[in-house]
Amino acid sequence: MNFKDIHIGSLINQRVTECNIEQSRICNFFKCTEADIEEMFLQKTLSTDLVLKWSKLLEYDFFRIYSHHLILYSPQSSVIKFSKSSNEEKSVLPAFRKNIYTKEIIDFMLELINSGKKSKYQIINEYKIPKTTLYKWIEKYRKEQ
Repeated sequence: MNFKDIHIGSLINQRVTECNIEQSRICNFFKCTEADIEEMFLQKTLSTDLVLKWSKLLEYDFFRIYSHHLILYSPQSSVIKFSKSSNEEKSVLPAFRKNIYTKEIIDFMLELINSGKKSKYQIINEYKIPKTTLYKWIEKYRKEQ
């Protein structure tokens, strides 16, 4: 899975194929034609409303793919410094921890190392994974194999 270049339409199409869902059911769910559905499969991006509907229909969290992208490719929050005045209030939006690594992310990193596509040093520098975290993953998942 390439988390850097996400083509949501093709990923949805892949999931539809895996789930073996009939076109008529999809058309009824979206209240549209087969041509409209095929057009969605060709789109690199879709509105969040459509992605949410696809996630419900296919019982798959397509937003998680974007979360993985943020974990892997966005700068660390400590690197970004916003100047805040003391009068400024906190955001009403929920705050999320960025560095929550899922099993898929860990597997992706270890596969890059095991296949020789990237070195440990490259993983640490490119994805801002702490050195100790990466070495703990390597040790832990080597024991499980």
